[in-house]
Amino acid sequence: MTEISASQVKQLRDQTGAGMMECKNALKESAGDMDKAVEWLRQKGLAAAAKKSARAASEGLVVGKVSECGKRAVLLEINCETDFVARNEQFQAFTDELAQLALANKTPDAESLLALQHNGKKVSELVADKVATIGENLVLRRVAYLELDGNGVIGLYVHALGGKMGALVALEANKEIQPSDVGTVARDLAMHIVSAKPQYIDRSEIPSEIVENERRIEAGKEDLAKKPPEIREKIVTGRVDKLFAERCLLEQDFVKDPSQKISQVLKLKDKGLELKPTKFALFILGEGLESDSN
Repeated sequence: MTEISASQVKQLRDQTGAGMMECKNALKESAGDMDKAVEWLRQKGLAAAAKKSARAASEGLVVGKVSECGKRAVLLEINCETDFVARNEQFQAFTDELAQLALANKTPDAESLLALQHNGKKVSELVADKVATIGENLVLRRVAYLELDGNGVIGLYVHALGGKMGALVALEANKEIQPSDVGTVARDLAMHIVSAKPQYIDRSEIPSEIVENERRIEAGKEDLAKKPPEIREKIVTGRVDKLFAERCLLEQDFVKDPSQKISQVLKLKDKGLELKPTKFALFILGEGLESDSN
């Protein structure tokens, strides 16, 4: 019997997109001949994923899960090629299964989730199998995992219209709480993040080079060219302050009640509670991806 090396299996997998075991079996059946192994996989329909992997996957779903204790949560973006497949029950069930798996295993990123074993296969192989079944390229693009050690809760919101956007936010509390105590506030804050799209929690997170760059941009604007230096400095400072107030979560106007800042919303005086956001994740479906124009 021909000895099959790991490098041969990897080469065939890279070439066809088929699972590791399928590639190993193909090479055994073909006595190590790479071309014949590719033909064997194609005949079995196991190389279908390779041809589809070149197609753009810019549709799909953002899905999230929160544990019963409210202190662990995941957010996933899973892409496909068309909105038709994104609305397919089989695809939605698969994304839900992956989200449950990510939460149970505390997977911090897509690479870790793809490497997990589930139902006798790696998740990456399950994705490839689903590509062949559904007939479109599927990509597990990104995963965010949040966990709280002390008192607090994690809020989750996924936009109801097609799962195109979603957010997680971890909220520390000044005393022990149950998820039900602040569930509405936590979800509302995650919804606010989806709507207002902050970049930072507060100004302490903003890198100094970002601040200096914004100041340089404002100082170079034509409408300030003829202003005296001291006046120009005050205007630049005011504009940059306004800019970062719009980018920092705690300084933003709450979307459900613009008369309040987020920092005010998180002070639940009637319950003797103060909530402090420590981390958040915001996924917008296909952000930074290009649709297939072919």
